[in-house]
Amino acid sequence: MKRYCFGIDIGGTTIKCGLFDVKGTVLEKWEIPTRTENNGSYILPDVADTISDKIRERDLDREEIAGVGLGIPGPVNEEGEVPAAVNLHWGYVHIVSQMERLTGLDVKAGNDANVAALGEMWKGGGAGYHNVVLITLGTGVGGGIIVDGQILTGTHGAGGEIGHIHITDSVEENCNCGNRGCLEQVASATGISYLAKRRLAKDDAPSILRSREITAKEVFDAVKENDAVALEIADEFGKYLGLALANVAGVCDPEIFVIGGGVSKAGPILLDFIKKYYREYAFLPCKETQFALAELGNDAGIYGAARLVI
Repeated sequence: MKRYCFGIDIGGTTIKCGLFDVKGTVLEKWEIPTRTENNGSYILPDVADTISDKIRERDLDREEIAGVGLGIPGPVNEEGEVPAAVNLHWGYVHIVSQMERLTGLDVKAGNDANVAALGEMWKGGGAGYHNVVLITLGTGVGGGIIVDGQILTGTHGAGGEIGHIHITDSVEENCNCGNRGCLEQVASATGISYLAKRRLAKDDAPSILRSREITAKEVFDAVKENDAVALEIADEFGKYLGLALANVAGVCDPEIFVIGGGVSKAGPILLDFIKKYYREYAFLPCKETQFALAELGNDAGIYGAARLVI
């Protein structure tokens, strides 16, 4: 009888690890550093070693372990192959077969944003739903799409890359992906900062932002103080993201959008700006799609990774 599983979220700096029971209760969480030197060749052996150490420490029976789930910051196809993961210094890696050989356990793997979406559907802001879109607003914009309880991976493992939808022709700089006008450039934490600086340079309208460091947090703090310029910036952000999500809804028709990442710490007021434009642009049957804030924070990845193998 299977009783346990491991959920592993591999990031560019740290690897978050969780031991779960098969009902989804996290029994222990810990982290190890991500050693990216030598083209990331130490990462998978380090993960295998920490799993083996935990099995010995807790005297677990390997026959009772359902497997290991992995979230990776890069595309992962349905065969468990990673063509490249830049932040890990990886080229092509067949991650599933390598980890199965290293651990002797069943392994499943997915893109980290997709896996986090699975976690939020299972135990977070999307609990109770089976068609969920997660949007993470951090340094970039990540996304994960769950259809009928399953991750939408796509042919190249790039399903859910919402941050690279072309959304505007008003941005002159290139996105990190090489294109221009991506959602990530105007809806991430850095994107909101960009919008704020652009708006402040437009004229001399008074704003408390002129005496503050221009960050997404400061913008939404100023919104809560009813600063007129900050409200304009947040409205522009909401227009871009609301339009993008209306387009996403026209493709996969989710029951709920879950908004996570550092920007989501602004709270429910953030959703108001997004929903305003989403309702305006969405196809009629999709207009009443629900919105919620993510609940699992940095643990979404390990929960989703565990869910891959349960």
